[in-house]
Amino acid sequence: MPFGTTHRICSRSQLRIRGGNRARIHFRNDQMPMGSERMEMRKRQMSVQQESAAGGTAPAQQSQPGQANPRASNACCFCWCCCCSCSWNEDRDDRNQKASYDVKEGTSDCEDCPVPTLEEVRSWAQSFDKLMCCPAGRNSFRQFLRTEFSEENMLFWLACDEFCKETNKSAVQEKARVIYEDYISILSPKEVSLDSRVREAINRNMQEPNLHTFDDAQLQIYTLMQRDSYPRYMNSPAYKNLLNTLSEQSPES
Repeated sequence: MPFGTTHRICSRSQLRIRGGNRARIHFRNDQMPMGSERMEMRKRQMSVQQESAAGGTAPAQQSQPGQANPRASNACCFCWCCCCSCSWNEDRDDRNQKASYDVKEGTSDCEDCPVPTLEEVRSWAQSFDKLMCCPAGRNSFRQFLRTEFSEENMLFWLACDEFCKETNKSAVQEKARVIYEDYISILSPKEVSLDSRVREAINRNMQEPNLHTFDDAQLQIYTLMQRDSYPRYMNSPAYKNLLNTLSEQSPES
């Protein structure tokens, strides 16, 4: 075999052998493992969200001569070349402000509810259903989920619960689209964890959305919270401290 000849090993890599030099394997950007692509995409999304949040208070950075401005390229669709210039994030903010069940308005940080009684707090330990049926229970559980960085599960469930009550048929399609972009789309930082069967069903139903478009997804997230987060909440300092505080204030104690 001629000396210094380049050999192609496989379609995913190139092994270059020249003389006695050490072999090097080169991967192309579009052939990176899917896990790395997804992680990189989520990192870029979080970076865009953080820059947007800091944009109102932090002064704009001066771009140095001869150096490209990092904000000049819109990477909102996260293609590897970052050459697109769509306005997905800006349009999405406008749509979210119009949604009647939006987190900032409809559900806010806390639902309007009175302080729970000792009897109510004790009932939360009986079943997850009793916890979710109580507005104060949902508030407390939601604050716990926030500490575990899984608050999007409660936000999605609340959005679906409000969506099912919509009586205006003309608003169903718009609200379904907002829920999809907020919690189903892989581009969203608040994407919830759904299996492929449910996700594919939603994608089909989004062509003509109705009040039952997210029923399976809502049930799956409800079951996930019940099996995964609820037991940890019942053993958390947040629940125990609330229970102890109300016990000390109770006339029975």
